[in-house]
Amino acid sequence: MLSLPIRPRIAAFAAALLVAAAAVEAAPAAPPALPAAPSAPAVAAAAWLLSDVTSGQTLDAGNADARRDPASLTKLMTAYLVFGALRTKTIVPSQMVNVSERAWRAEGSRMFIEPRRAVSVDELLRGMIVQSGNDASIALAELVGGTEDEFVARMNKEAARLGMANTRFANVTGLSAPQHYSTAADLARLAAAVIRDYPEYYPLYAQKEFRYNNITQPNRNRLLWTDPNVDGVKTGHTEAAGWCLIASAQRGDRRVLAVVLGAASDAARAAEAQKLMNWGFQAFDTVQLYQSGKQVTALRVWKGASPEVPAGFLADRHLTIPKGRSDRLSLTMQADEPLVAPVARAQRVGTVKVALDGKPVADFPLIALEDVPLASLFGRAWDTVRLWFRKD
Repeated sequence: MLSLPIRPRIAAFAAALLVAAAAVEAAPAAPPALPAAPSAPAVAAAAWLLSDVTSGQTLDAGNADARRDPASLTKLMTAYLVFGALRTKTIVPSQMVNVSERAWRAEGSRMFIEPRRAVSVDELLRGMIVQSGNDASIALAELVGGTEDEFVARMNKEAARLGMANTRFANVTGLSAPQHYSTAADLARLAAAVIRDYPEYYPLYAQKEFRYNNITQPNRNRLLWTDPNVDGVKTGHTEAAGWCLIASAQRGDRRVLAVVLGAASDAARAAEAQKLMNWGFQAFDTVQLYQSGKQVTALRVWKGASPEVPAGFLADRHLTIPKGRSDRLSLTMQADEPLVAPVARAQRVGTVKVALDGKPVADFPLIALEDVPLASLFGRAWDTVRLWFRKD
């Protein structure tokens, strides 16, 4: 029996991690399941979802996979692709952009750009994110993609990559169209990707107002004024979509994300999102189980240049559980045995299983932290003989 080190914050109450003595095939990784928790609040909206961004777990949802008009929440994907272009320096914030007739004539909410006046990428970003300008969105799409249609094709490709299986975009603004839809679950995935993948640009979503062309417009996310922990992310409204809001708040190390679609009013979408986030913080704890890159254990390697390989995780592992129940967690490990060289870094070599009150709640794949190449011919032959006589 081998005990494996775990994070000090849960060491006092976690059971020892066990290495399976028999040869086992590790179970496939499963997303964390949510244990029983205090009842979620009633939500007055057509669809909603609350997730813990730190652990990636869904805490509550209603009609989360129902296809709905996403309205201006669409602009999260528009921004996601523009952020990517900025990071690769395909475009730069100070770059001046000539405004097309198409962008200038955009319907709906506007930044009020003009064809005769070049505007910087930085201004367009703030016009799209803070003011929700449809004109700014089209101008950025034309800059990055050449045309809006080409940019939309990239949006759909990126949605597929992110796992947004029930989403299709027909434009970059969110104006209603027959083949333009998403879901609360997909939009939560997208918003979490914006926060996770582009932390250098996410603070734009906390900006409360922006002035351009002598017109000051406020951010329509009213929670930015009423909750100091809220730092984004996006509102949306059309007649077909109703009043929509994705809001995110951080308290300490925890971040939660609420998606509310089809609320009855501007005030209602803010109230329902606030209600969900408050419940998420009050009813749950998120604990860090393992730290990225830290060795959890060393596993025996057969026919390798090294007799062992350090094993752990390449990303921090967190788990969200009902508040006050962290002392009821237990963790066990199953190793993929026999583990035969060559072993590649990031190769799965086992599974850590987490249970709460004896009931499974999560599986995390244990991976090799280093390469282990093949041993010499003699070393491989010797281990081959030893494996013949190995007792399972």
